[in-house]
Amino acid sequence: MQAIVSPSRLSGMLTAPASKSSMQRACAAALLKGGCTILDNPGVSDDDRAALGIIGQLGATVRKEGDTIVIESGGIRPEGGSIHCGESGLSVRMFTSIAALCQAPVTITGSGSLLKRPLSFFNEVLPQLGVLCESANGFLPLRVTGPLKPRNITVDGSLSSQFLTGVLMAYSASGASGTTISVTNLNSKPYIDLTLKVMADFGLPVPVNHDYKEFTFGDDVIRAGDVRYQVEGDWSGGAFLLVAGALAGSLDVDGLDVFSTQADKAILQALSQAGAGMSVQEGLIAMRQAPLKEFHVNATDCPDLFPPLVALASRCPGRSVIEGVHRLAHKESNRALTLQEEFGKMGVGIQLQDDLMVISGGEAIRSATVSSHHDHRIAMACAVAALNADGPVTITGAEAVDKSYPHFWQHLQRAGASVSLTDH
Repeated sequence: MQAIVSPSRLSGMLTAPASKSSMQRACAAALLKGGCTILDNPGVSDDDRAALGIIGQLGATVRKEGDTIVIESGGIRPEGGSIHCGESGLSVRMFTSIAALCQAPVTITGSGSLLKRPLSFFNEVLPQLGVLCESANGFLPLRVTGPLKPRNITVDGSLSSQFLTGVLMAYSASGASGTTISVTNLNSKPYIDLTLKVMADFGLPVPVNHDYKEFTFGDDVIRAGDVRYQVEGDWSGGAFLLVAGALAGSLDVDGLDVFSTQADKAILQALSQAGAGMSVQEGLIAMRQAPLKEFHVNATDCPDLFPPLVALASRCPGRSVIEGVHRLAHKESNRALTLQEEFGKMGVGIQLQDDLMVISGGEAIRSATVSSHHDHRIAMACAVAALNADGPVTITGAEAVDKSYPHFWQHLQRAGASVSLTDH
C-alpha cells in the first residue's frame, strides 16, 4: 500500500493510540499473575496482537468483551511447544525468558525484521539459570528448555532494556527470594520503570531497584486476586501527532498521561526547546504553530523518538542535533541510515557524526517518493514532514504503520490532512 500525503493544515482533536509497551507488559503480567485480568483501552496493533497470541500459546484464555479484553490464566502451560512473536522486538525479548520457566521445550519464532535482530543475550544468560538455549547463531528461531532457576547474575543492558524486562518478570514468577540481578550499561531506564510499575500493578513481586545497577528480590509472593488494568496511551505514537500539530496547524491530543514512566514522554522537552506552541493541560495537550528554532536533545533512553524528532527538525531553521544514534541499528530498519536516505529525498540534509545526528532544517520540504523500509516509524515521520512539503509526498510500504498505530492514516485524515491510500 502507498500513501500520498499532500500539504495540509490540521485542526480538531485526536486521541493517542494505546501504548504497546504498556499493553504487552500487561499481557505478560496477566499470564504470570494467574486468575482473571480485564484490560481496558487494549491496543489493536500488530505487536499487541502478537502478545495476546503468545500468552494464548502459553496457556492463557483470551477473549474480547465489548471494549475490553479478558484474560484467564492458570499459569504457564504451553499448548504445542512454540510461540510466534510476529515482528515484535519487545515480545521476543520479554517472552523468551518467561517461556524458559517451562520444563518442556519451547521454540520461539518470528517473522520479517525480527529474524535479523541479535538475540545472543539468551545464549549467554539463560544457561547460567539452568536453561538449555539453542539458536541460529544468535538469531531466531530459539529453543529453550527450562525450568529457569533464579540465581545471582550480571547482565548487559546496552543493547536493549527489554531483555532485562523479561528476566525481571521471569524472576518475579519463580520464587527469586534473595537473588540479585546486576546490570551494566543499561539503556532506556524509563522502560524499566514501566516494567516495575506494571509488575506492582499486577501484584507480582517487585525487586528493590538500586540505582538501576542491582535489582534484589525479597520475600514477596504473588498477591492473589483479579486485576483490572487501564492500558496507557502511547507517547511513542502520540509524539507524531504532537509534532504534526506543531508543524501544520492547531491540534489537540488527548489520552496521554504526563505522569507516565514511558521514556518517549521526553518529546515534550524537545518540543519546548524547539519553541513549539504547546499548552499542557490535564488530559489534553494543545499544539499550535509557532516560530521554531534548532534544538539539541539526547534520545539515548528514547530511541523511538528519532523519527518524529527528525520530522520536527526538518522545519526548524539551523542545525538540530539528536544524540544516541548507536541505539538505531537494530530496529525495524537501521533507522539512522533510513532517516538519512528518505529525508534526503525530501531535501533535508542529515549528517551522522559518531553518536550524533545533525539535521539541517528550515528549508522547503520537497515533493518526492519515499519508502518506509517496512518500518512503521519511518512511514509516520515522512507523513508528518510531508504536511509542509511543496507538493505531494508518496510513501510506499504505508501499511507498516499497522505494527504500532493501525489507525494513523485515518487519524491524519480526520484532522484534515489530505491523505490518499492506494494499493501498490
